[in-house]
Amino acid sequence: MLLVGKSVVAAALAWFVAHDVLHARSPAFAPFSAVLIMNVTLYESLRQAALYVGAVAIGVLVQAGIGFVAGPRLLAFVLLAAITLSIERWPVLRSQRAQVSTAAFFAFATYVSTAGAAQKAVQLGWIVVLVLLGCSIGVAVNLFVAPPLRYRSAEYAIQSLAAAVDALLRELAPALREGRLEGQETQRLGELALHAEGLIAQARSAVETAQQSVWFNPRRFLPRHRARTSFDRYRSVINALERVTYQLSSLVRALRQWEEPESLPYQDLLSRYADFLDDVDGMMRVLAGIDEDALAAQASRLAELADRAEDERRRVAEQADADHLPLSDPARPYGILVVEASRIMEELRNTSDALAAAARARG
Repeated sequence: MLLVGKSVVAAALAWFVAHDVLHARSPAFAPFSAVLIMNVTLYESLRQAALYVGAVAIGVLVQAGIGFVAGPRLLAFVLLAAITLSIERWPVLRSQRAQVSTAAFFAFATYVSTAGAAQKAVQLGWIVVLVLLGCSIGVAVNLFVAPPLRYRSAEYAIQSLAAAVDALLRELAPALREGRLEGQETQRLGELALHAEGLIAQARSAVETAQQSVWFNPRRFLPRHRARTSFDRYRSVINALERVTYQLSSLVRALRQWEEPESLPYQDLLSRYADFLDDVDGMMRVLAGIDEDALAAQASRLAELADRAEDERRRVAEQADADHLPLSDPARPYGILVVEASRIMEELRNTSDALAAAARARG
């Protein structure tokens, strides 16, 4: 709702200046531009404004060149469309590429409806001026009216991904402990793993949004925000959680492909592994409730759980040695279980260390 309110304010100001102050012939370009570049972060508003102004300027310049050479003929419009639509394939303008032809078509309409070469040039110039005006007002409103800081979105990203991994582990650990590894059970585990994987891109995007909200934002100089200008630690946590998610997915795939006789000769190992996953799940639950204001205590709790998980991982390895497991047999999941336990433990340590460093940075 805040973004909607700011867009309304920016559009109203842009219309007032373009229509009532400058008496522009096509004042709608200004409020349209102000709303188009409004974004949840100041950095993204500036970036979109630069791309949009560039796209409009290119479209108007192409029309000016064609119009003053070929005149307001149908052939000129066809040529204009062909050139601007070809320019839109240029990746530099990114999300604003489509505005090249849009601006060119509006410029063509303005050119056709205006008499006199000098007046035509003036009106084409006004299009660029009004777009610049609208973008400037949009950026100014975003800057001075509650400039957004998205610190919490980084926390929410970790919380949502950790909660998805937690949901997977809550079913995976009991399934291993009780030997419930038949088709329906492993299919359910596969669905939970896919759901967790699907949240990775969203989590990354949320952390990037949090980082971008700091750039060019005057609120970051306030005392309460001065220490929080980087999200590298949160990004490290997301990276570690991503790898843990893929490692658990690999484990689930191995279980789904496993065709074991009715008896489970290595149930002791599976029980040990379930104990290990219980401690991993404990860490996920802490991460699912991560709060910057309680980061020091949570980082300490994660370190304790990581130590417990490491002890359980060692017991898994010891049990594998004691049972003389067929670790090299690709038809059985034991080798993957042991290897992924070590990899998961490494990522959990990285997660614990990253949050401990973030807690120290906050003082």
